[in-house]
Amino acid sequence: MSDDEMIGRIDVFCDTVPRQRARIETIGSLVLFIPVGSGYPYYARPRVGRRPRVSAGDVRAARARQRELLIPESFEWIEQAAPDMAFAAAEAGLHVHEHPLLVLESLNAPPDLPPRLTAGILGADDPDVVLAWSVPAVAFGHPGTGISEAGVTERDKIAADHDAATISMLRERLRAGQSVLAAAGGPNGPLAAGSYQLAGEVAEITGIGVLPASRRRGLGAAVTHALAADALARGASTVFLSASDAEVARVYSRLGFREIGTAMIAEPHDHG
Repeated sequence: MSDDEMIGRIDVFCDTVPRQRARIETIGSLVLFIPVGSGYPYYARPRVGRRPRVSAGDVRAARARQRELLIPESFEWIEQAAPDMAFAAAEAGLHVHEHPLLVLESLNAPPDLPPRLTAGILGADDPDVVLAWSVPAVAFGHPGTGISEAGVTERDKIAADHDAATISMLRERLRAGQSVLAAAGGPNGPLAAGSYQLAGEVAEITGIGVLPASRRRGLGAAVTHALAADALARGASTVFLSASDAEVARVYSRLGFREIGTAMIAEPHDHG
């Protein structure tokens, strides 16, 4: 399969998966995913297949609808599949940023972990599900790969204040096989976590996060490896992910991923 065919396959996946938990509105050349119930709020993206060129007017109209619905003004797409989107988003006043898009070529051996730490898949009824779900929230609050003091205390605070409906939905998706959750940790519980979603033969690994106090110990790579191995075992022939930056992409490349394109995100300039 060529890179262009692979990107096309991933683009269809990104349009298909949100439909499992969202209703759809078409706004010009864009499709807006509106969440139903608890969970990820999703985004708007260019329509798949033949469509008119995306305009700044389309983006402005989608933003207005997102504000009306009280959902984030967020847009996601693949640059190679929709090269007209970046200009339209910027012209509509959004901040556009790029992230390496990588696909698994051949899964290499997992990294060695420090003593007493292991990585693996969590079942729907695993008692660590809530703690694992809380890890990326801490990690993404401290972007980058630098080590800091944020660790299990911050994770446990988020876990104690968890949204019961969201966790219930997560457990249901784990039971149904729609999502798979992995964690790496030891006596203090999960220190790194992430998940993947599978649709057909395509799997996307997302939300890989490591507690800042536990970074640079191979935990994120171990979680990614566990997820990729599980996806392959479940029949995925295409496993992909996007990295926050080139430095993180190099971590994934050591596992056997290679860059094939650019994942794009557009948000208001004051986001975060």
